[in-house]
Amino acid sequence: MKDTPAVPAVVNGTDERRDYRPGYEVVAERILEFIAESRLVPGDRMPTENDLAQQLDTSRAVVREAVKILSARGRIRAHKGRGLFVADDDGMLITSRWGGFFRPVDLDHVFMLFEFRKVQETAAASLAATRATPADLRTIEIAMQQCRHGVVHNQVDEFDQADDDFHTAVATAAHNTFLLSAVRDARRLQRQSSAIGIHGMLVESAKLAVEEHEAIYRAIRDGRPEEAAAATVVHLDRTLEDYRREIQRRLFG
Repeated sequence: MKDTPAVPAVVNGTDERRDYRPGYEVVAERILEFIAESRLVPGDRMPTENDLAQQLDTSRAVVREAVKILSARGRIRAHKGRGLFVADDDGMLITSRWGGFFRPVDLDHVFMLFEFRKVQETAAASLAATRATPADLRTIEIAMQQCRHGVVHNQVDEFDQADDDFHTAVATAAHNTFLLSAVRDARRLQRQSSAIGIHGMLVESAKLAVEEHEAIYRAIRDGRPEEAAAATVVHLDRTLEDYRREIQRRLFG
């Protein structure tokens, strides 16, 4: 199985690309099966990537990508210098609620995720425009400024963290616990796509994201709920298009 890519089925001369599954996604499932069969519990140490590659008869590179997926899903924890561990119960809970079926390179799944995000985050932005406290506004503004700093100085990690902080801060400013939980869960799923390199480069889209964040922030700050919701739609639609293009490039060249 070493480095053998998943091949789309051909039916009546037509590629069934919807059935395509990258090798690392299949290996991720096999790692979960290994955890269950070995009766490992949260906090238990797992084999190294090399050991997993040997046990699963695949390459370390494929295992590494599978580990990134499972880390983003909250199923395992990778501690630098210490190794791999089964994740805590909180990560398992979120995965069982939303992420057990999610395929981060499946266009239909990514579309549905962004559709879900649009419903939640437009509502959150609208409510934030009427409920945000001065402290909420300051938190949103700081995250927006850190996103800009990450772009200007080409710091990918800083931008990614600040982007997550911005969306979480907007949801927090809505002062609705259920909305905040939904937004956090959806962004956790989106990080599964980011973990395999789909959205990890600071290009023109990151600069646009900063401008879009600023439009959302201004509308919230000025107490304009309809404009805050509309600016959020523009931002999420444009981000979805970035994901769509990158997924197609990776899968189909």
